[in-house]
Amino acid sequence: MKVKILVDSTADIPFSWMEKYDMDSIPLYVVWDDGTSEPDERTPEEIENFYRRIKEAGSVPKTSQPSVEDFKKKYLKYREEGYDAVLVLTISSKLSGTYNSAVLAAREVDIPVHVVDTRLASGAIPLPARVAREMLEKGTSVEEVLKKLDERLKNGDFKAIFYVSDFNYLVKGGRVSKFQGFVGNLLKIRVCLHIENGELIPYRKVRGDRKAVEALIEKLSEDTPEGSKLRVIGVHADNKAGVMELLNTLRKKYEVVDEIISPMGKVITTHVGPGTVGFGIEVLERRK
Repeated sequence: MKVKILVDSTADIPFSWMEKYDMDSIPLYVVWDDGTSEPDERTPEEIENFYRRIKEAGSVPKTSQPSVEDFKKKYLKYREEGYDAVLVLTISSKLSGTYNSAVLAAREVDIPVHVVDTRLASGAIPLPARVAREMLEKGTSVEEVLKKLDERLKNGDFKAIFYVSDFNYLVKGGRVSKFQGFVGNLLKIRVCLHIENGELIPYRKVRGDRKAVEALIEKLSEDTPEGSKLRVIGVHADNKAGVMELLNTLRKKYEVVDEIISPMGKVITTHVGPGTVGFGIEVLERRK
């Protein structure tokens, strides 16, 4: 059975994974104050250019989800290309209407489409997508893949943890929960967040990148003991040095068997702001 895997552009999927794991990305949109809209295209050139423009912008743009028609076009394209089914993994439905658009579109096409609300975001989404591809390549049925993904998602095997350098982006975007008391513009203040039950939850304020890195790894250690075996996607919004420091520190405490760095796309960067650093984690084996 030939299955296409589709993620949305908030999944900061490593560029090389698109072809390697036969994945595709459907763009969300960035909407500027003057009403112009642009797709969240996932190319190195587009992303680098966007980092520059959002830093220079006088205000934070808005974002919008893919339309039902956008998804339908993708599904029908895959059918024409000879795929037998489509597996869609979306950003948390508590953060975007993307999941809903994907589901509505699935009802209007004559190819089987299975939509998964990952309850995650950013670099955490490509990890279950990779797991799905690896299972499919072994001949596992789509139904079994969906069951396994659901089990592992509920088990907390996939995580998104990060820090932002300017919390005002998240406040203005309205995508955080329980953020009272976290707003502030003090120099070098970093706000650390994680995704819990599909929501972005800030859990600590620290001063400086080093303490922020320590806080991220401390959050991971709450249910994943040091020495556990991990697969990691380090993500950043125009902060390569920060993500390198994070990965270097992580390797000292965990068995990282696979790692890659991927830049955050336009829509995620719009909400978290330049300077953000974090990781998507797949827990392969928890140390007892």
